[in-house]
Amino acid sequence: MTASRSGVDLAIIGSGAAAFAAAIAATDKGRRVVMVERDTTGGTCVNVGCVPSKALLAAAEARHVADAAGRFPGLWPAELPLGFAALIGGRDALVEQLRSEKYTELAADYAWEIAHGTAAFAGNSDDPVLEVSMDDGGSRRVEAAHLLIATGSAPSAPPVPGLDDVGYLTSTTAMELDHLPASMIVVGGNAVGLEQAQLFARLGTTVTVIETFDRLAPFEEPEVSAMIEQIFTDEGITVHTGTTLAAVRTQDSETIAIIHSSQGKDFELHAEQLLVATGRRPVTTGLNLEQVGVKTGERGEVVVDDHLRTTNARIWAAGDVTGQPQFVYVAAAHGTLVADNALDTAERTLDYTAVPRVTFTSPTIAAVGRTDAQVVEAGIRCDCRTLPLEYVPRAMVNRDTRGLVKIVAEAGTHRLLGIHVVAEGAGDVITAATYALSAGMTVDQLANTWAPYLTMAEALKLAAQTYTRDVSKLSCCAA
Repeated sequence: MTASRSGVDLAIIGSGAAAFAAAIAATDKGRRVVMVERDTTGGTCVNVGCVPSKALLAAAEARHVADAAGRFPGLWPAELPLGFAALIGGRDALVEQLRSEKYTELAADYAWEIAHGTAAFAGNSDDPVLEVSMDDGGSRRVEAAHLLIATGSAPSAPPVPGLDDVGYLTSTTAMELDHLPASMIVVGGNAVGLEQAQLFARLGTTVTVIETFDRLAPFEEPEVSAMIEQIFTDEGITVHTGTTLAAVRTQDSETIAIIHSSQGKDFELHAEQLLVATGRRPVTTGLNLEQVGVKTGERGEVVVDDHLRTTNARIWAAGDVTGQPQFVYVAAAHGTLVADNALDTAERTLDYTAVPRVTFTSPTIAAVGRTDAQVVEAGIRCDCRTLPLEYVPRAMVNRDTRGLVKIVAEAGTHRLLGIHVVAEGAGDVITAATYALSAGMTVDQLANTWAPYLTMAEALKLAAQTYTRDVSKLSCCAA
């Protein structure tokens, strides 16, 4: 491959996980990279997403654990005082540290350029270039042999009357609060809404969650939904499923949400803050994609083929902007793949069959593979088993048996098709499950593999053993 006349092999719009993975892979190949970022270097995950939210979730859990210590004989609950400003300060320091170590300093180590400005495509479909309005007031044209769109996604909100006038929080702006709200309505009961709701509730906010579907975590297994709703209720979080946000207004510095129930009964909710967590949209506004022949889909995503090439042969896209699973590890895999395919003509593709997902509630929700319903819809005969955590020794030792493991397997062959977990440490457990699915293991193989005693991962082995035996009759070690 020959570089452009400017000598740049890969020009990247964005500086998040996909962008950095592509830049690292490209510079490792000895290629020249220019990256354009209009905001803070590092993208969503480190600045306003994964890192700050999980840092606060961990703090909220530590406070909750102290309050829940009474489940252990000889310990008494303790309500820890909260210094919100100090908590936010500590979180911000961590974000700055990781942004510096994993992004800005890393780019300097690899010696690629980060141009700070707003990029848009110019030229034409045969000769696409980037026009960059620089933050310092100047402008710059970036020419490259290949160009990568890695602009990520942003929170989106439904068209609700009064919503824009009243103002609302998103998962991003909720991380910018400088004081703890006394009360909050969270619109959306999927991953982000669940995490934000429990985070603020455990810090002391009175939280109400409304969800359009008839259950929380609507894309998980029904058993998972029932479990997390019970956990939320036990922790004092009010849950309204089968409801939608019909309108919003303010009164006496309070947000008033008019809620429409699927049963036909409307009611009002009052709170200091309204947080909308109803999904994310790909960020493509202002990129001028049409001029260079790059098509977008119904949801605004950049249309790509299996190699992540757009409808323009020299332009690629990676990460959330493609509409693929919105996980930082998928974005990173995309970035490396683009570098290989664009610069080495590798023609690589990715298999998304065993992409795991984690919702960082406590207990955690984690899953990999297909659900029971998805298997049936695909015309595959399903054989499923669900193991409550009351049969898992680690959960018993923790004196917290809230949770379950569900195995979805093909009837007859017992090939593993999906594993779904609600448990403390479920995110780590699902990594082992991901390996099992990726390896094409069967229930029998999982039931007879090694599993350390008194680990939560042992629950996978025990759940697999339920296919052939009564695990309540076992001694220790799931033998």
